[in-house]
Amino acid sequence: MNKKDKLDIIYEDKDLIVINKPCGLLTVSTDKEKENTLFHKVYMYLKRKNKSNKIFIVHRLDRDTSGIVLFAKDEKLKFLLQNNWDKIVKNRNYIAVVHGKVEKESDIIISWLKETKTLLTYSSVNEKEGKKAITSYRLICKNNKYSFLDISLKTGRKNQIRVHMKDIHHPILGDKKYGKKDGFHHMYLHAYKLSLIHPITGNLLEFETDIPNYFTKLLKDEFNE
Repeated sequence: MNKKDKLDIIYEDKDLIVINKPCGLLTVSTDKEKENTLFHKVYMYLKRKNKSNKIFIVHRLDRDTSGIVLFAKDEKLKFLLQNNWDKIVKNRNYIAVVHGKVEKESDIIISWLKETKTLLTYSSVNEKEGKKAITSYRLICKNNKYSFLDISLKTGRKNQIRVHMKDIHHPILGDKKYGKKDGFHHMYLHAYKLSLIHPITGNLLEFETDIPNYFTKLLKDEFNE
């Protein structure tokens, strides 16, 4: 495996594999990109171990979101995880850096999300206008320009965190879709924690990753931490 295809494997057993996805990599293929995806890299990794191995995506992260992604090695297990996601997953946390000085130490954001024909997700207070989305956050630190947040997902909708941060007028740094042109080359959103009940063994699995270097650099440069 060359350096380009190297995977940051957090956990692997005969049923599951958990990967730390870098920013800028698609989780699954699109019409424009088929092979430079996390799915394809995991697929090739498992095929090299055994040609009969299979892989199934359980959930996704946006291309510019880094962090923990879970795969199943069996299709029945994939559907078991997806159909019981809210019961199996105990914690799903992200760290984010957003524009502006967030005033509340913590808050819960609730809205209904719906995707337009142009693939933009928008937020509504009308429960008939989409799927219910619940995001909670805790303020870690802030200055006059930026705020660091620990964000917990209570539901897993497409672009949920990005839209909810836009809703409270604190878009994520580097978010070109829902934010603003700010000159940042990375999007500052990282899925750093996932805890779930193993669907086969019943054991509690807890995964946590370090935040990427560009987060650390921003902390040092802007917050002297």
